[in-house]
This record gives sequence, C-alpha cells and structure tokens, in this order.
Amino acid sequence: MNNHDWETTDILICGCGPTGALLSTYLGQMRISNVVLEKEANITTDPRGIALDEDGIRILQGAGLYDSIYTEIGSCMGKFNFISGSGKILMKQPFVSMDYNTTAGGTGHVGYICHKQPVLEKKLREAMLASSTCSLRSESTVVDLKEDDDWTYCTYKNAKGTERRIRARFFVGADGKTGFTRKQYLEEKSVFMEKVTDIFYDETWVALNWEITLPTPQSHPNFPLWKLGYTPEQVYDLFFPPNFRFLCNPNRPAVCGRFGLPNDRLWRFEFFVQPHEDGYHMATREMIQTIVFPYITHSGSQYGLPGDVQFPQDCINILRSRPFTFSARSCNVWAKDRVILCGDSAHVFPPFGGQGIASGFRDALSLAWRLAMLCRYHPSNTRVHHEVLRSWYLERKQQLEKSLAATIENGKFVTESQPLKAWARDWYFWLIQLVPSWKRQLQLGRRRDGMVRYRHTNGMPFIPELNGGLSLPQVYGKRTNGEVVFTDDIIFRSSHGGLFHIFVYLHNSQEIQEVRKVLREVEQLSKGTIVADNVPIILEELKSKGIEDCPNDIIRLATGEDFASSSLCNQRPKPMLYDPFTLGREVIVSIPDPVLARVFLQLFAAGQRRRRLRDLNLSPALYLKKMMLAKE
Repeated sequence: MNNHDWETTDILICGCGPTGALLSTYLGQMRISNVVLEKEANITTDPRGIALDEDGIRILQGAGLYDSIYTEIGSCMGKFNFISGSGKILMKQPFVSMDYNTTAGGTGHVGYICHKQPVLEKKLREAMLASSTCSLRSESTVVDLKEDDDWTYCTYKNAKGTERRIRARFFVGADGKTGFTRKQYLEEKSVFMEKVTDIFYDETWVALNWEITLPTPQSHPNFPLWKLGYTPEQVYDLFFPPNFRFLCNPNRPAVCGRFGLPNDRLWRFEFFVQPHEDGYHMATREMIQTIVFPYITHSGSQYGLPGDVQFPQDCINILRSRPFTFSARSCNVWAKDRVILCGDSAHVFPPFGGQGIASGFRDALSLAWRLAMLCRYHPSNTRVHHEVLRSWYLERKQQLEKSLAATIENGKFVTESQPLKAWARDWYFWLIQLVPSWKRQLQLGRRRDGMVRYRHTNGMPFIPELNGGLSLPQVYGKRTNGEVVFTDDIIFRSSHGGLFHIFVYLHNSQEIQEVRKVLREVEQLSKGTIVADNVPIILEELKSKGIEDCPNDIIRLATGEDFASSSLCNQRPKPMLYDPFTLGREVIVSIPDPVLARVFLQLFAAGQRRRRLRDLNLSPALYLKKMMLAKE
C-alpha cells in the first residue's frame, strides 16, 4: 500500500459509546494519538444503562470527571432491597438488603451510582476532546478494514458520504455486540461469542424509563392524600421510594428504582417477558397498565381510606418502553493480530449486577496503558504485542468471572420461580441474619471479598511474590495545608504521559530522610524518568515538625470525618465503614521502602522489609532499579 495516501494515527477506535470514549480519554492522558469513528451524529437521549459500580466511579475520577459525578451524572443508588412474593408492594420488608451507601470496597467511593447515560457520555466526550491527541469523527461509518504486520488500514465514509482512509497501529472495536468489528470482520477469522457459564441466560425483558412530575393540591385537588396532610414530595417518596428494588416475584420478576439526579425524578422499571409472550406487545401502554401500574396503586386501607389510591397517571411521562434481550457470553479471543475488541463487542452481561458499562470501563482502562506501551516501545514487534494483548485478555477474564459470579448471584435471587426454593431462600437469609457478623457481610454485597487480586500466569505484568497483581486500594489523604484528596489523584497526578508511578507509604515521619536519599539514587538511575521531588509520600501519621515545609509530596491519611467535611463529599453519602488503613494493610506489610505501582490502579510490586531486600542482595535503590527494568 502507498502509505502517503493514508492518514496516520496510533490507535483507531470504532464506536464512541462509554467504552470507546473512555479509552480515548486515557490514551489522551498518555499522549497517544487516537481517532474515534462514531456512526451516529449525536449522543442518544435514551437512557439505557443506569448503574455504575465503584470501580466505574473510580475510573471516572481518573478521567478527571469526579466533580461532575454527583452534580450532573447521577447519585448513589443506596440499598439493594430484595423483595419476595407475588404481591405488588414496593414498600414490603426485604428478605435481604445490601447497603451500597457505604464506603467499604477499598476504592473510597460508594458501591453504586445510578446515572443518566446521555450525560455520562457527554462528560466523557468533553474529557476526551480536552486532549489535543484525541479526535472524534461523528457520522462516520467503517466500510472496510485490512491489516498487515505493522498497520491496520481502515476505509470509512464521513458525514458527507465521502470515503476516507486512515491507518493505525491498532484498531479497537468498541462498537457493541452487533457492530462492524466483530460481526463483519473478526467472525470470518473465527472470533465468536461463546457461553461463559453453565447457567443459561437468553431472556427478554421490558425496560421502562419514566419522568415523574409532582402532583400538587392545585394540579390534582381531588387526590385523597392531601386531606391527610401529605406533601407532594412525601407522595413521590411513597409511590417511588428511594433505594433500588429487586422484585423476586415468581410469576414475573422485576427490578425498579430511581436514577439520575434526585431532582430529575427519573424512574426505571424492568420486568421479565415470558417465553410465550411478545416483547413488543408487552411494552405497550395497555400491558404496562396491567403489569406496572399495580405497583404504584396503594390499598386505601393503609391510609384509612375506602378506595385504592393510585399515583396520577398524567404525572408520568414515558421516556422509554421497549423490550431488550440479554445473555451471558464472551468472545473466545479479544484480540486478533492488530484488531482488538472491548466492551460489549467482547462480552455481554445479564443486567442483574449493573456490570455492562463498568466492565467496558475496566477493559478500556487496562488496555490503554498496554497500547501506549506498545506504540511507544514496540510498534512493530508482533511477538511482543501478541504477548501483551494475551496478558490483557487473561487479566480481564479473571475480573470478568468475578463480576459475572456476582451478577448470577443477584439473578438467582430475582428469577427464582419454584415456590419451594423461594421459600427456602427467604428462610435461609432470615436465619443467617440472626448472626450480626453474617448480616454485616450480607449487607456489603459483592464487596465482601475486598479488592481484586489477580492470579499470576505466564506473561502477566506484575511480580506476584512482591504483592503484585493487587488492585491498588484508594483512601483519602490530607495535605499539610488541610486539603483532603484522593490518594489516586496524588499517586498518579504527575504522569506527564508516563506509564509507571512510584509512591512511598510510611508508618511515621522518622524514615522520610532515608527514603528521600533512596529516591535521589533512583532519580539518577532512571536518568530523570523518576523525579525524587515528585514522588508522593503517604504517612499514617505526622509527628515531625518541619514536614509542613514540604507540602508538595507529603500526604497523611485522612479520616472519614475529614472527608465528610470536605468538598469531595458534596451531594454524596458520608463514608460509612471507611477504613483509612486499607492501603497500608493490603499493599504493604510493615515496610519502610517505596512502593511501585503500575498505572492504572494495579500494583506492579511492593517493597518488603529490609531483611527481604538483603535476602535478594539488593539495596533499596537497586531493588527499585530491578523493578523499573522489569516493567519494560
């Protein structure tokens, strides 16, 4: 091919949904040029996914969007209440409740937010386009893709229907389960979706999005609850209560809850479509009246009234009512030569765990630094890029299995149709909650297992014997001027496009001078790659006077109370069950030596006691040099 006829970029991304936009954002942070082709002209206004777990929140924080999370994107989902029985009562006592208001997962964030996907995508695009190395081309449709040992070659049509040609080191398909990349290109190369669990999911549900307007005594003078002293806000809370509900109705399972910002008053309701039913018919207003409206109709007896009380129908604006199908599948490979799949292109989830967007985010996060490394250091080395992308797939597969297990567990709760099994389930959870410690574990939900720790296999980029492979916990820190910060923002703040970061965790300030001496040695060894004065030092306590003279790199742990009184806690729950010592306990075992963390969020290796370094015949500086060489 005549390369002069082709526009050139490092990475070409097909699809600018949440996964594609996030991948572009992180590549931009690392100064890797990328172009995103999106076939649609604008972001869809239809909210589809509404749940994002704490990993996803943390990844948005890393993209620079924390200030928008609770002000524009969404709010905490609160509790997940599992309600049994065929009665259509949202306020029924749950047989188990998982509290995601808490900050117990090791990320410093609540367990889940319920978001507005159009706003989420808008903010991601703003973050992406803030980098000069990112380019978005809307109304662009891929029509052909080829590759050789060094490049991929893509032909696409732009908004005017003109064909354009662009080559890239790697082509990433983030265009969904029916997009061009997998369906029209990789399936011919024996890449296909396969079942990833013995539990077979291939179901159709109907998803409703409602926008609620508050009734008032003026707009609805005959509404009976005004006479009992209820306010419009109280009426809204009665019929559309806070927290998320999994309605384990054996006849027709359903899920419902608020999403978006509190003042948006958006409500999602999803229900199961029986195999003999037509999904589109079940989404009609007639069927919604039969299936959903009983949930917002209360018996008059609970208010001492003679007749039933229904929330006014004219206060409900239907934004969405349509069927969707889902299954639990993953592609047999996620990368073939120089073409890569991520997000829904690579795997699809049942909706019971809110893992769709979050899993795509994890794909993009862990892929971004690998692509950056390959483009910088190994652009034409086919063997290296095959090994790197294989290790990415193996790493993501482990996380995918964990997420899928939690999703299936939720799905079992919701979809159990056998009365005897449902009865046994309810009694089992009632009994184990009589033991306080077991009840607390249940309330933690899927976070009870703590941070993900990857199992090492050949080719994975971390040192397992030095605590590598652990998802790096995040806690809160306090600068010497009193400002409360997230530790991620300190550890990864000075990337300058870098892929590797170092930080120091110390139990007390007496070791600071020795550590700084080591860091100066490391700076010389790294030939300026690591700048000693830019390495953050995280202290469990501040004892030494004079530390205030070094505000740029000294951070002490902050308490939950510190965080609650800071601007970071605006419009989100206070950090219940927060443990400020998670970082030290999980990552380091009484060490005075620096900790080396591989971007992003996963530990490459942690220093051990000096005795361990002596066993390795390494000084701290040489130990760091060894890890620096290993990372390459």
